[in-house]
Amino acid sequence: MNLIIEAETTIPQSLLDSLEHPKSFANYLSLKKVADTLAYQLQKKGYIESELRTLDKKNDSSYIATYFLGNRYLYIKVFYQATDFKKSELFRVAQEVTDEYFILRVENVETALLKLNSFKAENGNAFAKVRLDEITKLSANTLEAQLILVSGAERTIDSLVVKGYDKFPKSYLKYYAGVRVGRKFSQKKLIAQNDVLNNLGFVSTIKAPEALFRKKTTAVYFYLKKQNNNLFDGILGFSTNEETRNLAFNGYINLELNNNLNFGEQLVVNYKADGNEQQNFRVKATMPYLFKSPFGLGAELKIFKRDSSFVTTEQQARITYQITPTSHSYIGYKGYESSNLLDAAIGGIAIEDYTSRNIIAGIAYKKQQRNNLFPVKSYLSIDAEVGSRELKSAKEGQERFSALLHHIFNLNFKNSVFLQNSTSVLLSDTFITNELFRFGGITSIRGFDENSIDASFFSVLNTEYRYAFNASIYIHSIIDVGYFENQIFLQKEKLYSFGIGLGLQSKAGLLKLNIANGNSETQDFGLSNTKIHISLTSRF
Repeated sequence: MNLIIEAETTIPQSLLDSLEHPKSFANYLSLKKVADTLAYQLQKKGYIESELRTLDKKNDSSYIATYFLGNRYLYIKVFYQATDFKKSELFRVAQEVTDEYFILRVENVETALLKLNSFKAENGNAFAKVRLDEITKLSANTLEAQLILVSGAERTIDSLVVKGYDKFPKSYLKYYAGVRVGRKFSQKKLIAQNDVLNNLGFVSTIKAPEALFRKKTTAVYFYLKKQNNNLFDGILGFSTNEETRNLAFNGYINLELNNNLNFGEQLVVNYKADGNEQQNFRVKATMPYLFKSPFGLGAELKIFKRDSSFVTTEQQARITYQITPTSHSYIGYKGYESSNLLDAAIGGIAIEDYTSRNIIAGIAYKKQQRNNLFPVKSYLSIDAEVGSRELKSAKEGQERFSALLHHIFNLNFKNSVFLQNSTSVLLSDTFITNELFRFGGITSIRGFDENSIDASFFSVLNTEYRYAFNASIYIHSIIDVGYFENQIFLQKEKLYSFGIGLGLQSKAGLLKLNIANGNSETQDFGLSNTKIHISLTSRF
């Protein structure tokens, strides 16, 4: 059964093509329903006088719907009260705005009114209604009308309720997601804040938040489910020993215990070994939002041992403060204590016993994204240490500064580019080997042994072009560039590495395979410089 559309004048083909309706119908009732709605579509397109005049049967398979179109109006001049809407809001729906009126295309009126209504809802007026009244003809193609705002009671959030995870640490609602009692109710903002909670790792959202509106109060309900978020991360590396030319193993083990006590706490235990008697042990504990405040505590211990040369211990304690849901700062204390393990001095190697005490401060920003393989879209941290080093009973002022920045540029669903820069500098009048920064390896510049490069200053740029076959498998390029200085040897050198990587998400965890060849500007290319790194990250 077909519908033929006619009018008192010839209907432009472009208008017919723009009308949304089925081409055929199963019965008369469905055909008549569409014929009635077409008049409304015509009115929205500016034919405000249009109406269905007749619906006649042409033959057994066709009906003719005859409409009166009338004049088409292209624009509408809308007068408004300055107390109802800001001009900045009106410019988001109209291109021409004055202190008294704004002009819309008639076909955009419905969308504009919905947007204006949403502006009020976002500011706590969930029951506001916006409509046009007193619509009259102004000219041959222009209408005019009065904008009417019927304001409901402005709503604020009076209480928060968590369903599904009764022991959820509610300080995360207030400080991490930014949901606060007393704030204006905005459904759009609550949905965005719900997504922020979904990125925590130890919790997942079951559905969008809901609101219960009582006569004088508004309660917001979040539906959450606790997730296991403990992390085991292991890397096994293969390389060729430059002296023996034999295969050498290196790698690390990382264990993270997250939110097992339902306080949002974290305990990290990390151990690294590079196959050359170089070992690094680290334990870190954090407790956020103490006494339901934006303040938290953190403590950390690091022990680094290089063969029989030296051992360095770092102790750190800090107070953190959540500035916004995406950023935090900290201030604290950091101490170093290093011991020379050599029985006799070795020429050219400056290793001494020393202690160092520093005030530390820093700030960090993190933006999440909905991606299981790459959950962090942007990250920035800046850290500073100011203090003194005591060496052979002599004190000397020192400063350390570090910055880490990375960002993912999502080209489309499958393709993305990852860029990261890490830079650190030690400012001092004199330097010793066991106080320098140590870098190299899979977490800094790939294609080099872990912590094999000593530097008073270094900067590394990591780049990856990533291609995701699906939500579980991806490959990527490796192009890393680095520069470092060692003031002890007056050394300045550039580093390069090239390679390829693979990531595979399975039930066992995220398996990563990286193959990279690292070289310096003073070193010829050689296959023996190739490093293979295998890591498996499992959650339990």
